[in-house]
Amino acid sequence: MALPFRPPSPLATLLAALLLAAGCASLPGSAPTSSSAAEPKPADDAATEAAQDEEPTVTLTLLHVNDVYQFTPVDFGARGGLGRLSTLRKQVLAESPNTLFLMAGDTLGPSVESTVHKGKQMIDAWNALGLDFAVLGNHEFDFGPDVMRERIQESRFTWLGANVMDKQTGRTFADTPPFVIRDVGGVKVGIFGVLLGKTKYSSKPGPDVFFTDTCAKARELVPQMRKQGAQIVIGLTHLFVAEDKVLARCAPIDLIIGGHEHVMMQAVSNGTPIVKMSSEARELGRVTLHVGTQSGKLKSMDFDVLPVTPEVPEDPAFASAMREYDAMMADLSQPVGRTRVPLDALEGSNRSHETNLASFVADAYREAAGAEVALINGGSIRSDSVLRPGPLTRRDVLAIHPYPGSVVSIEVSGAVLRQALEHGVSRSAEETDPGRFPQVSGIQYAFDVCRPAGDRIVRVTVNGEPLDVKRTYTLATNSYMSGGGDGYSMFKGAKYRVSPDKGRTTQDVLRDAFASAEAIAPTTTGRIERLRGGAREVASKDGHDAPLCPGPASAGK
Repeated sequence: MALPFRPPSPLATLLAALLLAAGCASLPGSAPTSSSAAEPKPADDAATEAAQDEEPTVTLTLLHVNDVYQFTPVDFGARGGLGRLSTLRKQVLAESPNTLFLMAGDTLGPSVESTVHKGKQMIDAWNALGLDFAVLGNHEFDFGPDVMRERIQESRFTWLGANVMDKQTGRTFADTPPFVIRDVGGVKVGIFGVLLGKTKYSSKPGPDVFFTDTCAKARELVPQMRKQGAQIVIGLTHLFVAEDKVLARCAPIDLIIGGHEHVMMQAVSNGTPIVKMSSEARELGRVTLHVGTQSGKLKSMDFDVLPVTPEVPEDPAFASAMREYDAMMADLSQPVGRTRVPLDALEGSNRSHETNLASFVADAYREAAGAEVALINGGSIRSDSVLRPGPLTRRDVLAIHPYPGSVVSIEVSGAVLRQALEHGVSRSAEETDPGRFPQVSGIQYAFDVCRPAGDRIVRVTVNGEPLDVKRTYTLATNSYMSGGGDGYSMFKGAKYRVSPDKGRTTQDVLRDAFASAEAIAPTTTGRIERLRGGAREVASKDGHDAPLCPGPASAGK
């Protein structure tokens, strides 16, 4: 079945312009990027160029996705789904047999299904789909190194992680290859994979796993790959795009296919194109390489994006392979309540300002623990979606709180409470989505991102009264934070009113709160006020950075 014609995507158009500006290989049909119009070339050089232009080429296709946590469609069925992705892959293979399918990291966790199966369902899905290569992502280690080793053994595709090392063996983690060279249509394609080092702290790789410098690794491996015959070198990465740009300057890499940011991105660094899709297979990236059959040189690249929508039918073979999970999926669809309003579970929202869902959750914790106030970390609200009005299901509960934990109550002084709030906003100017950001109940506070960290809280009231630093308050939170999680070390050693082993699970508390009314309709109440230089900060609607802080410090920026 032929793929329908699609006009060039914005990604393709922008990359074409960037590549031309960078002096890279031109896209088909584009004007030459050389300086031949300005300076005449010797006849021999002109003849050589003419011969290269006439050289036959072989076409290679790279399909790629990243940050895919569930195999079913997302956005209420409007996008994604690996069954649809399997159909697209087979369509592309029918047109271009010289195709590789790549996944740029993050798939085993976190997800609702992975709370039960620890990512095995995703390995089964990728095996059924026909994935060729994947780079380790930070969430691959959410269940520890031993589970990751099991998942690698179960995979019928190859995992890459050249900079992920094992102290015990001195080799790469689980002996994943530092790179692979695959003959595709007569062209030797070399692929290496690298992962961001912050995984050491953001996930659970264990004490024996460490991460080496990605730039140094590229400098080490790329010459080896070229020496072993690689004609095309691809970096499959799970890094921030700024790190991808640095990587491109470290070694001669033809293309970087990346992940991690959950946003469709494109860039060029040192002449190397960098492409990323968004998350959850909402679209399928396609890169077409045209390689000279005689010279073995990359002549040009095409870029395209294939939307993964309900118009793409699910592959019956994929559905059959995943049949064992049907009962679980049906159970997760069971309703537990209703909402009359959209619930903001977006990661960026809950880690930067008050949301109706975060306030609802904090209120639920406070009531369940019988505490005067509640404080939770915005990063404890996962899902990263907006739950639309209508039924709320078991899946929604587990998507919001995928990690096990309990609701606790501790005794803290007003001084400690203020210290906790200062800690919670201490990265709000430096990061767009700090997980420590404090969502509250029974508390109203204002903070100014233009003030120095540790002195950003402008005012605090507790249940309508000014905070008393000498008074003891009962505080509801989750067991992760009461144990010092997300840097809340000021809570460690506090006296428990409701201890972790006595507290109800965060999932049970949220489920009961959803079921507490015929339909919930939480709103924001102004309990958190975010200031910039003393004025209320207005969220940017055009995606541009917020205005600089007033004063001499920003005058020269």
